[in-house]
Amino acid sequence: MNSNPLNTLDKPTVNDIARVAGVSLATVDRVLNNRPGVRTTTIEKVHRAIDDLGYVRDTAAANLARRRVYNLVFVLPETANEFVQALQAQVAEQGAKLAHDRTTLRTHMVAPFDPLEIVAYLDNLDPAETDGVAVFGPETPAVRDAVKRTRDRGIAVVALVSDLPSSERDHFVGIDNVAAGRTAAQLMGRFVRRTGRILFITGSRLARDHLERRQGFDQVIGSQFPDLDVVASIEGRDEPALIRSLLPDVFAAYPDLCGIYSSAAGNQGLIQFLQECDVPEDLVVIAHELTPTSRQALQSGTFDALISQDTGHLVRSAVRLLKATADRVPFNPTQERIRIDIYLKHNVPPV
Repeated sequence: MNSNPLNTLDKPTVNDIARVAGVSLATVDRVLNNRPGVRTTTIEKVHRAIDDLGYVRDTAAANLARRRVYNLVFVLPETANEFVQALQAQVAEQGAKLAHDRTTLRTHMVAPFDPLEIVAYLDNLDPAETDGVAVFGPETPAVRDAVKRTRDRGIAVVALVSDLPSSERDHFVGIDNVAAGRTAAQLMGRFVRRTGRILFITGSRLARDHLERRQGFDQVIGSQFPDLDVVASIEGRDEPALIRSLLPDVFAAYPDLCGIYSSAAGNQGLIQFLQECDVPEDLVVIAHELTPTSRQALQSGTFDALISQDTGHLVRSAVRLLKATADRVPFNPTQERIRIDIYLKHNVPPV
């Protein structure tokens, strides 16, 4: 324990760490910056002094002193999906705001639901040029292995929107997708006005966020609304034309459909079908993400409810967590918790 306690009104400094640990300032600097050439016992003494003193490093000042620049990249699917386009816009907006904070943000687009393209990109990242990467993509063994290799090279990794195993990535930024599915099921069960079947539209069976939403949806429908039956998912790959082409056969096969839960993108195709074809007037439709298209569908009554997440919060949180991981400093979990938003026709926020 420190035999020379500091005045509690003073903030401990590196000088105090050196004094308490009995080492030089140069040694403290090497430990704080993870430089080689320091014995394990000395590193332990320095960290013990840090804990005893309650020292919190001013990373902004330290980075300014050594002219540190954070280089962060967002790997996003290359698609006309309005939600992804909103993420792109937020990355650009936050990048402009953070330029003064010695932080650069860029996006790299990959084919939707293509794990091999993500793997190739991650494996080519240079830790000398990239401090952190946020990945929005499918979960496959190849992607998981590539994420592990990326972290092993010293690059921080955040799973964005769709999670990866916690043992592979550093953090997840997105809503609790099981809870989102359960929320959609609770709304569906209370909104439908007759017994029947529910259609679940997914983007890909490789997309963990969509799988988790189906898991949560089935849990609540099965336990609380036994008069409703969820039929096999249709896989729309977030492509409006594909979704539009699949729906006539679904309605022909299940004439008693009373609800649709669209857990993915491609809502333009769903909306087109609902507006052009003869569907039951009491059909309940719940979808994801507040975009210009889904906003209009909600306000017109084509959609009954939206489950959404704030794209600005997603990007800001990913940036904070990547920087905190790169600096090995604590973060505020409450600040990084992404809220599940529920929108009905009458509470849609202004544009």
